[in-house]
Amino acid sequence: MEYSKSRGCEVVAVLEDVASGLNENRKSLSKLFDMVERREIEVVLVAFKDRLTRFGFKYLERYFSSHGIRIEVTNGEEPKDAYQKLVEDLIALVSSFAGKLYGLRSYKYEKVMEGVKQLIAE
Repeated sequence: MEYSKSRGCEVVAVLEDVASGLNENRKSLSKLFDMVERREIEVVLVAFKDRLTRFGFKYLERYFSSHGIRIEVTNGEEPKDAYQKLVEDLIALVSSFAGKLYGLRSYKYEKVMEGVKQLIAE
C-alpha cells in the first residue's frame, strides 16, 4: 500500500489467493484477468513475480500489455545462480504435485517436501 501511495497509484483492489503460484485456478487471479479484460486498471502491482505465477511471467506481461496494462514488481529479486534457480523450480513443481496428491496442509505433504529438500541438499 505504501509503494502504491509513493507512486501516486489509486488502489482499485487488493487481490490475494492462498494458493501456489503454479495453480492457475485461483479466484483472485481470475478476477484480475476480468479486470484486465475490462480495462478497469492501469497497473498491476505485485510484491514478487512468483506471487503472480511461478512460470510464464513474460506471457502475463505480454497479455496485460496488449490490454494497455503494465505489471510492476515492487520487490526486486536477489541474483540467483543457475543451480539455485533449478532447485527452486524443482521444489515448486514437487510442491504443486504433492499438494494435489495429499492436500496442501497434510502431514504427508510435509514429509514429501522434507524428503525432496534433503535429496537436493546432498
